[in-house]
Amino acid sequence: AAGARCTLIRNHEVITSEGSFGDASLQYDPPASGGCVAFDFDGDSGEASGFRAVLSGTLQNCAGGVSRSGSWLSCEEMTFDPQTGIDDRGQRRPELSKPHGFVFEVFADGQRPPQIIEAMGAFKHEAAATDPRTGHVYLTEDGRGASGFYRYVPDDPVQLARGGRLYMLAAAGRSDLRRGVTVGTTFDVRWLPIEEPRRLTSPTAAQSAAVAEQGLRQGATAFARLEGCYIHGDAIFFTSTSGGDLGIGQIWVYRPGRETLSLLFESKSAKTMDYPDNLCVTPRSGLLINEDNDSGNPQRMIGMDGEGRAFDFAESNVVLGGEFGFRGDFRFEEWCGVCFSPDGRWLFANCYTPGFTVAITGPWERGPL
Repeated sequence: AAGARCTLIRNHEVITSEGSFGDASLQYDPPASGGCVAFDFDGDSGEASGFRAVLSGTLQNCAGGVSRSGSWLSCEEMTFDPQTGIDDRGQRRPELSKPHGFVFEVFADGQRPPQIIEAMGAFKHEAAATDPRTGHVYLTEDGRGASGFYRYVPDDPVQLARGGRLYMLAAAGRSDLRRGVTVGTTFDVRWLPIEEPRRLTSPTAAQSAAVAEQGLRQGATAFARLEGCYIHGDAIFFTSTSGGDLGIGQIWVYRPGRETLSLLFESKSAKTMDYPDNLCVTPRSGLLINEDNDSGNPQRMIGMDGEGRAFDFAESNVVLGGEFGFRGDFRFEEWCGVCFSPDGRWLFANCYTPGFTVAITGPWERGPL
């Protein structure tokens, strides 16, 4: 960011193999069609420019986060094992030649090749949040079964691809936090090492679950579909999309300075919140959460104050009749990628389908966000 200008990087959550885009130096596995595109935004004029490829040749780039050095960490949510030739959905992919399910460090100028960070693990990645004080990167897993919350301790906080150690969180006295937790409950935590973070398959686990299996066998804690993750001061917020007694969402907060984990919120009604996904901290230290429900209701962005009280901020009303070349009712397509500009003046969010970004300006100081 420079003054009123900032750069946004958008993931392309594409699972197909129709070919990469951009320069060959930006392509990891050329047949794969996922990746990232960057563009510049002028906060004074509200105009976007400079669209450019920054990563390609990947699969299902979903969420991510900013590194300590300001680069982007883009996370693959689909795994592929070239030894079996099968992806995590059981589909044969003979066109692919490299393993998938990794985090990539991406540079906004599009002039430097992305760096794969294999030591961050091979699994169904979702989001990444970097603690600027320690350089530790916290990672969520959107697995179909038991998902883990991870910490990556790099050997060099500026050169993440040089290697590091991956750990999985274990909450004291609880091997499973998907159900049966009271809001406000706090657990002491410890971190268990993952000895084979690059492992994709196991005789006793589904593809994409081999990393979580290593942690769970040692006593790590299972969560339900971890997605959004965001750091603010000494608090790291993350969502469990299908967690809670009703299976419609939890929001957790981990405090690294205290090594504690607390349940901040659990949805008791789909009218309040239904499948929380991406989230961010707002300029006034509230939370803004994207829904990704499958209940047939329009998707919302939901605000939350410091006491865990939720309120509707926006509801999708995207019905297009040929605008930008699209036709259809997209009110039920998820919001994703919510974030504010560094100066707090603009809110950005993406409509997953048909795939566009909105920029919303304040005045934010007149409300809880």
